[in-house]
Amino acid sequence: MAPEGDARDELPWALIGAGPTGLSAARNLSRRGIPFVGFEIHSDVGGLWDIESKKSTMYESAHLISSKTTTAYDEFPMRPEVADFPSHWEMNTYFKDYADTFDLRRNFRFGTEVTAVEPEDPGRDDTVWMVTILNEEGKEETGRYAGVIIANGILSEPSVPTFEGEDEFEGEILHTASYKRPDIFRDKKVLIIGCGNSGCDIAVDAVHYAKSIEMSLRSGYWFFPKYIFGRPSDTLNEGKALPAFLKTRIDGKFIKFLTGDPARLGFPEPEGRIYETHPVMNTQVLYYAGHGDIHIRKNIKRFTKTGVEFEDGSTGDYDMVMLATGYKLHYPFINPEYLNWKGNSPDLYLNIFTPKFRNVFVLGMVEATGLGWQGRYNQAHLVSEFIDAGQRNPAKAEEMWRRVQGPKPDLFAGYNYRQLDRLPFYVNKDAYRAEIHKHLEIFE
Repeated sequence: MAPEGDARDELPWALIGAGPTGLSAARNLSRRGIPFVGFEIHSDVGGLWDIESKKSTMYESAHLISSKTTTAYDEFPMRPEVADFPSHWEMNTYFKDYADTFDLRRNFRFGTEVTAVEPEDPGRDDTVWMVTILNEEGKEETGRYAGVIIANGILSEPSVPTFEGEDEFEGEILHTASYKRPDIFRDKKVLIIGCGNSGCDIAVDAVHYAKSIEMSLRSGYWFFPKYIFGRPSDTLNEGKALPAFLKTRIDGKFIKFLTGDPARLGFPEPEGRIYETHPVMNTQVLYYAGHGDIHIRKNIKRFTKTGVEFEDGSTGDYDMVMLATGYKLHYPFINPEYLNWKGNSPDLYLNIFTPKFRNVFVLGMVEATGLGWQGRYNQAHLVSEFIDAGQRNPAKAEEMWRRVQGPKPDLFAGYNYRQLDRLPFYVNKDAYRAEIHKHLEIFE
């Protein structure tokens, strides 16, 4: 960190984003007394969970896919009257209540967009950072900051594939990011490309309005019921983690016992063992497929004037194609080189620390079944401890910085995750939590 007495010590940190992860950062910086200025493009906290935000990708029927018990911040459980799987309305209220309880809004500037983040001296790993914004009046401002914490989320920039012949298609092509309500499907023949959680939710919505619903899949998924034995299914697996070879064998057999074989309904067989692809927390899509209301098709080969030709040679005519093709990381305000970008994502230690600069951090660039908001809070806790140690205990900060230079710890716990091409920041929640806590011990 900066030498003792350096004027840069008086500069605040820049925090980008006031969604759930940004609030985690604000809470931990405040707890440590670290000065910061937060920047949020929307008019309030909540991130994508506030459907009124122009950056929100929420739709009216959206609910948490994990239960409130495993998702909430440890220090701020959701109220007893909140549903097991809260709606986005309830979640938006939850994050606003969290901000109120810990007075987190006072450090944020709302209606403010960060447009550029540049090092003052790229040759120093502790350089001051110049942050340029468009303020509430739409005017440009640039300020100097001790460092930058990027927490603007991973689900705002649609991943939109291109297809041969799509310009010929006379129907409508949309991404799930623009979907809000199901009446857009009324009396239409609809094809949904993809079968993630949003794609399945929207397919179930569309059943009640569309003339027909088909889904094009290139790979298979494991489908999980939200309730088992009358309890949220993700609350039954908490505690000491079983080894991967044993857990996949036991849980795989149990889930197949509960849901049957989706391949019988036309779904592709999932690749690998259970948990090695992100699970779909939706068995309603199986229900409607079993009733003939949803039909499964192969991967797309090309678009035609009236519809689609699939890789097996079959065709279909459609009025609307919905791309449930996920999202991509989007940090347009900073040079990817500064984040050690490789392939589809930054190559970061613990998915947080870049080895290039000791005062730039990415929070929330992590995906794991069951990690919850507390997992992002733990990330922010580690960052705040590192920042604080830079001022109060440089030896501990140096120990952490030494680890950031590598080698990286194992974050997979014996699982061979099959989607690292699309989600290179996917980890095993138990391995990840253990590593975060191990690194927090440095600062005790």
